[in-house]
Formats: sequence, C-alpha cells, structure tokens
Amino acid sequence: MNKLLYRPKEAAQMLGIGRDKLYDLMRSGRLHSVKDGRARFITATALAEYIAMLEAEAHKAA
Repeated sequence: MNKLLYRPKEAAQMLGIGRDKLYDLMRSGRLHSVKDGRARFITATALAEYIAMLEAEAHKAA
C-alpha cells in the first residue's frame, strides 16, 4: 500500500525543494495540505495535482 499522507519535510524532499519553499506553496494555495490536530500533512493526491499543474504551465510556456 502506498503512503497517502506526507509530512512537510517528506513532501519537500520528494519535490526536491526546501521546506520554506513548500510552506510558501501551501500559503499561496498552489499546494494543498490538511491538518490532523496540530500536525500538517500533504496528501499524495495534492502532490500529484501540483506536479500536473507544473507540467501544464510548462506546456503553456513552450
């Protein structure tokens, strides 16, 4: 079974970006996250949607 929720540190590593950049993306609404109590998680779906958005933007620019 694949993981469904990622801590911000894990998500940043997967995307190859820093933690600060990840939090900037969440604040701007470009990357969605969920909270469970005090813990914040990024869903596998949110990561896939963010990557798809980047690909779409790259195709538009080309």
